[in-house]
Amino acid sequence: MFKEERYYLDLFQVTKEQLAALACKGLGEGGSYCDLFFENTTYHDLLLRDGIVSSGGFHIDYGVGIRVLKGDRTGYAYSESTDSKSMAEAVMAASKIAMGSSSSNMVKPECPAATAESILASLRLSTADGTGHLRHATVKIEDFYPYVNDWREAEASQFVPSLEKLQQSISSRDSRVLKVIVSLSDQVSDIMMFNSLGELTFDSRPMGTLAVSVVFSQDGRIENKTVSRSYRTGNEMISEALLEEIAAEAVSGIDERFGARRPKGGQMPVVMGAGASGILLHEAMGHAFEADFNRKGQSIFSGRIGQKVCNEDISIVDDGTIKGNRGAVNFDDEGVRGQKTFMVRNGVLESYLHDRISAAHFGVSPTGNGRRESFRYAPIPRMRATYMLSGSAEKEGIISSVKKGIYVDQFSNGQVQIGEGDFTFFVKSGFLIEDGRLTMPVKDINIIGNGPQALADIIAVGNDLKVDEGAWTCGKGQSCPVSCGIPTVLIKNLTVGGE
Repeated sequence: MFKEERYYLDLFQVTKEQLAALACKGLGEGGSYCDLFFENTTYHDLLLRDGIVSSGGFHIDYGVGIRVLKGDRTGYAYSESTDSKSMAEAVMAASKIAMGSSSSNMVKPECPAATAESILASLRLSTADGTGHLRHATVKIEDFYPYVNDWREAEASQFVPSLEKLQQSISSRDSRVLKVIVSLSDQVSDIMMFNSLGELTFDSRPMGTLAVSVVFSQDGRIENKTVSRSYRTGNEMISEALLEEIAAEAVSGIDERFGARRPKGGQMPVVMGAGASGILLHEAMGHAFEADFNRKGQSIFSGRIGQKVCNEDISIVDDGTIKGNRGAVNFDDEGVRGQKTFMVRNGVLESYLHDRISAAHFGVSPTGNGRRESFRYAPIPRMRATYMLSGSAEKEGIISSVKKGIYVDQFSNGQVQIGEGDFTFFVKSGFLIEDGRLTMPVKDINIIGNGPQALADIIAVGNDLKVDEGAWTCGKGQSCPVSCGIPTVLIKNLTVGGE
């Protein structure tokens, strides 16, 4: 959501003239670029355990991060205050780091009047009506997460009845339910960004997450299941329909969980179910498309832009424009507009995922993937919502084409080596495929393979793309909310670790 310009300037207690002067100081000792990232995030959380609210929390994170670039060197510093003295000290520290050893005796960087005036002259900003002026180009800015009810204006107590209702609904659906834990967390982040190019952008980012963890007991055996939904929206997300959806999913498939066994392992075809299986796409392939790994030559896909990397029926997208999606961005954390990026189109590697640094290195435009955990971190290339587009095959037809293999639909605990592309994922649930039919439910198996090879070995793509709406969080030295998705796909050969 976009609020009025004055809201953000007043919130962070700065003027445009101060922003221009700070950015100019970042260039004062030879820096080539400087940006400022302001953040005010309000967090709430509630935990319902055994029908009783057992904990709740509230806190605010406020501050500014300042980055200075000089060539390939990055200087970064942050302050938890936005007063003039603290920000001046932060920009000096960032400038000193960027300059390296040559700045060991650096004095306070000066801002040439002509440079400050040039930055101010270039200053354009995004307005609440959706029309943005970035530098000298007028562009349309779409809001990908408008919301009705601000989480910050609600009392925590108003959500307790919904959490209790969800707990009771789950418990009443299956007599094997032993324990239900329900959690609700929300946040709203007011973000303002400014850089030495004279670009000023801002927005307010909501996020609500409702999750349940259920423990089932049968004949002395225990099974667990977790279900979550997470959206960039206001508290209007807490609806009867959502409670019903989560409760139904929480108890579905439990018979199969208790009946599952560990199959014989070996090399075999693997059918990936639509939706949550997209985590393998995110981990085993998506990270290898992030431009910092490719800029440093660490990715298996380095130097392969324009080359065919898989079947021509496959297109893979990283998308920041899905309304209300956990990975949506109006602007990334460098002030670049949210957009939809084709990494692979019709089997050909078309683009990496870029922040401003990698984009400058490769001589291309940034793709809106510069993201960070908070103002305490410098932005790096990160995914948003990563998914494979639908193909033309029917799910039933894909399964029926497999004589002997495995169908998997939920994963946990994966490991990936970006350089080699090798991966291992633990399968939470799936089925044996025998003579084209799903038969015995399976568990406690690993799927082992190589990302680029697995991509090349996809021989069928379903027409049932599903983007999962769970609370996915990507860790890459710092955490970012993401989402993932995939249609049903058939990989002709992977290693299944079983008996």
